[in-house]
Amino acid sequence: MALRNIAIIAHVDHGKTTLVDQLFRQSGTFRDNQRVEERAMDSNDLEKERGITILAKCTSVEWQETRINIVDTPGHADFGGEVERILSMVDGVILLVDAAEGPMPQTKFVTGKALALGLRPIVVVNKVDRSDARAAEVLDEVFDLFLALGASDEQLDFPILYASGRAGYASHDADARSGDLTPLFETIVGHVPAPKVAADAPFAMLVTLLDRDNFLGRILTGRIEAGTLRINQPIHALGADGKVIEAGRASKLFAFRGLERVPVDQAQAGDIVSLAGLTVATVANTIADISVSEPLAAQPIDPPTLAMRFAVNDSPFAGREGDKVTSRMIRDRLMREAESNVAIRITESADKDSFEVAGRGELQLGVLIETMRREGFELGISRPRVLFREEGGQRTEPYESVVIDVDDEFSGTVIDKMQQRKAELTDMRPSGGGKTRIAFSAPSRGLIGYHGEFLSDTRGTGIMNRLFEKYGPHKGPISGRANGVLISMGTGDAVSYALGALEERGVLFISPGEAVYEGMVIGENAKPDDLEVNPLKAKQLTNFRASGKDDAIRLTPPRRATLEQAIAWIDDDEMVEVTPKNVRIRKIHLDPHERKKAKRKAD
Repeated sequence: MALRNIAIIAHVDHGKTTLVDQLFRQSGTFRDNQRVEERAMDSNDLEKERGITILAKCTSVEWQETRINIVDTPGHADFGGEVERILSMVDGVILLVDAAEGPMPQTKFVTGKALALGLRPIVVVNKVDRSDARAAEVLDEVFDLFLALGASDEQLDFPILYASGRAGYASHDADARSGDLTPLFETIVGHVPAPKVAADAPFAMLVTLLDRDNFLGRILTGRIEAGTLRINQPIHALGADGKVIEAGRASKLFAFRGLERVPVDQAQAGDIVSLAGLTVATVANTIADISVSEPLAAQPIDPPTLAMRFAVNDSPFAGREGDKVTSRMIRDRLMREAESNVAIRITESADKDSFEVAGRGELQLGVLIETMRREGFELGISRPRVLFREEGGQRTEPYESVVIDVDDEFSGTVIDKMQQRKAELTDMRPSGGGKTRIAFSAPSRGLIGYHGEFLSDTRGTGIMNRLFEKYGPHKGPISGRANGVLISMGTGDAVSYALGALEERGVLFISPGEAVYEGMVIGENAKPDDLEVNPLKAKQLTNFRASGKDDAIRLTPPRRATLEQAIAWIDDDEMVEVTPKNVRIRKIHLDPHERKKAKRKAD
């Protein structure tokens, strides 16, 4: 059977996972009467809730005597560590672009990686049935993007298809509005080359994905570059320097058939497979026959740019809501994460009760924290900080390319706010329909915590896309949060009478009856200073009647922050307490005297 390996590249929400569903249905991978969830490739709970792909996944479809292995790649820059490695497994890419939005920063990031590897793209303009589709202009933008990324003449001669993933058709004709995906299958088989592999050489494979299974242990996935692998064959793992990391046997071997991982007895060069049997080997290692001593070349991985401190929860409510609270449990879980996620780096603190976790961005670390709280962990999370570097005796910091689409009326506010955060305007043009597209080069430090404010400023209509650009000169101090906080001075249950009196002081984060403790942040002060308040104060009952009845206390609903909003909002002397049931904001030092001492020391 002929073989083709392809990756699908697209920006978040351009319809990649929906298109793969249709490829399954039309190739006969799913029976007509089989009940299949929408977006079958997004299997993880968080992926379904957020509507994004976080983990790369492999699958395969069969079409007219050809097996097509498809890799669904994450579309968000924070998960770019996945993308780089996956592209080394495939021989072609489908670039999926929304017919209205056109190529976005994330498309640029992954396409640049694909073109640099010499892969020839197939361009699919998706969602051509949208009322605001502008397929011809989008195609021009794609061509300009390829030119800007230094595509070769061969890569610029790309096949074009116009499709609707949801309706399940693709065509070479821009005006077609019906049909099936046959033109797409034909283009994949005709345009993507068969894998270039050494079928007769000894077995060798580069690990690109790592998974854990409770029964099988570590599962290593990659493409076989040479030879044939049989079950129980002796193998060893080689590091980048050619040293043997461990030796063992391929105790289990799996190939991808549809959405399933199916056990097989042997696999040939060119196929994408998973194997179990090794305990130490990880991503970017070479798994090979014991006669092989030269490792395969692996893609370098972009460095982390942001770090947060994950600490043991030491609040007065620790251990009430989660069952995983010790530093040993947190350490084991983080080390397990670092094994499979090469874009994350973990450093243990000297006192052993906290860990610095460095990653690609707020979303990537936010997803890790959310996953851990769902598993029953309790954590204390610090404010994110960017990772500086020393280059040529100068301090440098990470910059991001930011592309913002907003209604024209909000563009002035956005430019003003971005310039306060030391961003430089690089491009601004009308994008049609009363919207403006603005591009900036901004230090990552200035963007921490801006997204929530951006959504408020644009009444929820703005779209912001960010992408790591470079390390550049340090921009000096950037002003942080303008307002102070309201801090509880006691422990107990909040009382509506006390909260009613506190409303004029600022915005509250809690409701009556909620448990609070000393040092917990219960609201945002209207003024720049922090203010200690008493949310437990009950009304004094006396024999005197007030003239007129006591009015029933009516409170404004509290402002509830999501996990990411809380992490982005806090200041350096605060932390977020994360438990399976609650996200609370608190001061690092709960005791007011300790806080004063720490502040004096910092000043």
